[in-house]
Amino acid sequence: MKIDKNRFGQILRALKSRNFRLFFLGQGISLIGTWITQVATIWVVYQLTNSALLLGVTGFASQIPNFILAPFGGIFGDRWNRHRLLVITQILLMMQSLTLAFLALTGKIQIWHMIVLSISQGTINAFEMPIRQAFVVEMVENREDLGNAIALNSSLFNSARLLGPGIAGLLIAAVGAGVCFLIDGLSFIAVIASLLAMNIKPREIAFINPNHWERLKEGFVYSFNFPPIRAILMLLALVSFMGTSYMVLVPVFATKILHGSADTLGFLMAASGVGAFVAAIYLSARQSIAGIDKLIVLSSLIWGIGLIAFGISRTPWVSLLMMFVIGFGSVLLFTSCNTLLQTIVDDDKRGRVMSLYIMAFSTIPLGNLCAGTLAEKIGASYTLVISGIFCILGALVFVKQLPSLKEFIHPLYAKIGILR
Repeated sequence: MKIDKNRFGQILRALKSRNFRLFFLGQGISLIGTWITQVATIWVVYQLTNSALLLGVTGFASQIPNFILAPFGGIFGDRWNRHRLLVITQILLMMQSLTLAFLALTGKIQIWHMIVLSISQGTINAFEMPIRQAFVVEMVENREDLGNAIALNSSLFNSARLLGPGIAGLLIAAVGAGVCFLIDGLSFIAVIASLLAMNIKPREIAFINPNHWERLKEGFVYSFNFPPIRAILMLLALVSFMGTSYMVLVPVFATKILHGSADTLGFLMAASGVGAFVAAIYLSARQSIAGIDKLIVLSSLIWGIGLIAFGISRTPWVSLLMMFVIGFGSVLLFTSCNTLLQTIVDDDKRGRVMSLYIMAFSTIPLGNLCAGTLAEKIGASYTLVISGIFCILGALVFVKQLPSLKEFIHPLYAKIGILR
């Protein structure tokens, strides 16, 4: 089959920027390590406690700091050098993983270690994630390639999501979870080295009120007084809370509804990962941000329909197909929202707006807790049907707002040279 080199070049065009290329390579190695550690963490917690409740507590402990602290990460990202802050956070994350490795390899690890270190990791990530999201625009030389860079980041994340768990399973069986933590810790060397090798043009930082609470308030006021940003954040919060509930309920479908085993669970999760990867590649191939507002509506509809169909399916191949659809729709939505936000936000408020993006995304652990509780009352199938309905309703509300939102978005597109 003949490969269209021009088309392939379009998919990878953001890699023409040296700084982004360095980050892409370093982050690719580090993300595989991150997914290896996530699987190893679940394994160790279950081996230590044999408790599904403590699995949930550990997951909640690692995610809830994002919801609480991410806005402060955005403040730091707007006030100080994002490049240096990223180097610091990567070093802290490396130390956290190496601590886990030491405790596991020496046989001293206990459940309270896992919970405390999960909180520690979540706290660091609460600062690192909005800073990293805002830093993307500084790595890409051509502003028109920003959407491609965000999509490539998403494809990188989902590639690691496909590879990491499989590698973790082999490593745990062969050498134990401690080695997984060690590999993750060492993988941070790649991203730290890539950051240090960059040649970043100093960003002009405007005077910012030194009062943290005033800066936090300014970020909230700016975001929620600007209708396009407000609409995107509200949609993200809704679908993150309702739409991601399938992640904690998939084991129920794999065993009790589809009458399968651990293999069935693996295939279902893999199907979701493949869908996510395909969505990221599709977005990477898009040559312009034009029309991405409509894509946000479409992706939320796809996600909702996938959830409803998966909830009522009793046939394995249909369930696999719907997991592909769910993975495709979710990444299409999150990446499209990220791209549009990054395009229309004022640079001096970028960190704070992206922290609110992370905060909206971080309603996931709260949604998972609610979904688990609801599934106990009415069953997993009905819970996912309700979740899908809310995703569709969110899309309908957003599409109703589109005409008025375009009045705000069009002048910004014209300002940066994007034609529709």
